[in-house]
Amino acid sequence: MTDLSQPGSQSGAQLQSSTAAAVPPPLWLLAELTYRCPLHCAFCYNPLDYTDHNRELTTGQWLDVLREARALGAVQLGFSGGEPLVRDDVEVLVEEAHRLGFYTNLITSGVGLTDQRLGDLKAAGLDHIQLSFQDSTQQLNDFLSSTRTFELKQRVAAALKRHGFPMVMNCVLHRYNLPHVDKIIEMALALGAEYLELANTQYYGWARENQAQLMPTREQLEEAEAVVARYRQTHGERCKIFFVVPDYFERRPKRCMNGWGAVFLGVAPDGAALPCHAARGLPGLTLPNVKDMPLREIWYESDAFNRFRGLQWMKEPCRSCDEKEHDLGGCRCQAFLLTGDAANADPVCDKSPFHENVVKIVRQAASQTEATVAAREQPILFRNDANSRKLAAAAREPGAAGDNRASPGGQS
Repeated sequence: MTDLSQPGSQSGAQLQSSTAAAVPPPLWLLAELTYRCPLHCAFCYNPLDYTDHNRELTTGQWLDVLREARALGAVQLGFSGGEPLVRDDVEVLVEEAHRLGFYTNLITSGVGLTDQRLGDLKAAGLDHIQLSFQDSTQQLNDFLSSTRTFELKQRVAAALKRHGFPMVMNCVLHRYNLPHVDKIIEMALALGAEYLELANTQYYGWARENQAQLMPTREQLEEAEAVVARYRQTHGERCKIFFVVPDYFERRPKRCMNGWGAVFLGVAPDGAALPCHAARGLPGLTLPNVKDMPLREIWYESDAFNRFRGLQWMKEPCRSCDEKEHDLGGCRCQAFLLTGDAANADPVCDKSPFHENVVKIVRQAASQTEATVAAREQPILFRNDANSRKLAAAAREPGAAGDNRASPGGQS
C-alpha cells in the first residue's frame, strides 16, 4: 500500500519546480461553506466524520479565499455545503464574488431560500441556482432525504422563476428512482428548468455506506438512458439534460475532476483545501489549510495537490498505457476504496488487475431481487450528526482499518 503520509521521491516544492510551466491555474472554486444541513440524504458526498470538522471559516476568512482564488485565475465559483443557506453571510460572499468577476452558482436544497433571500441574492449579483430534488414523488423525495421538503422545493422552484434566475435542477439517481426518470424529466419541464442534471450516484461518503441499497442494475441504467435519449430528441431545445453514468458500469474510467490539481479547487468548511470532493477520505494525505497557507502556495507547491498531478506518479498498467493522457488514471479515491492503494489504476478500467472487484459489485446488484434485498440488506444509514459521530468514533478505535467491504479479493 502507498503510504500517503510520506512524501514521494520528490517533494511538493520539487514537483512544482519541475512542472510549474505545465500547471494551469484553478478555474473552478467550490466553497463548501458548511457541513450543516437540514436534509439527511443517504447519498451525500460529505465525509462520514463531518462532525469532526465543524469549525467553520469566518466571513472574513471566506472573503480572503475568494480574493486569493480570483487572483490565481479562478473564474467559476460554487457555493455549497451541507446547505450553504444555513449561514447568514451568503449574500455578502456573493456580492464580493460578483465584484471580483466570478460566475457564481448557489447549490442548494431550497431550504431557507425565501423570497427575501432570493431578492437579496439577485441584488448581490448571483448568476444561477442549482436546486436539488430527490425524486418526482413526495413519498420518495421525503424518504431519501429523511425530511418533508418536496412541497417546499416545488415552491422554491416557482420562486426562482419569478425572480428571473436561470435554474439547474439536480436529481441524484440510484436503484430507487431510476425507474422514475421520465417523471423526473416531466417535473423539470413543468418547473421551467433550463438544465436538468441526472447524476447517477458515485459511491463515496454516505453513498458508499449505502452502496448495497443504492446500486442499480445494468438493465435499470440502460432503460433510463433510453428514456433520456427520447426526451433529448423531443425537448432538447427547451431543457438541456445531462446524464452522468455511474463509474462502475463503464469499461474505462472518467478523467476525474479533469485531472488532480488541474482545474478544481475545493475549500471545506474548516478551511481544508481539496484537490477533489472526496480527497478527505484518503488516509495519510495531509490537506493544506487556507488558514495556514496562501492559496497560491497550496495550489502550486503543496504535496497534496502535487501528489497525483500529471502522469509521473503512475504505476503499471497506467504508466505504459497509451490511454493514460485521456483518462489520467481515473479516480484516486475510487482506487483507494476498491484496491487499498490510491496510486493503483482505477479498477473501473478493465485493464486494471482489480477490475473484477467492480464486476462483482455490479453482478451482486443484478442478483438482488426485491425479496432478497428486503431479507439481506441493512437499513439505509441516513446522513445526520448522530450517525456521523458514531462513525467517527468507530474510526478512532484502536485497530480500526480502512473499509474494504467492496473490494473482494483486493490487495494492498
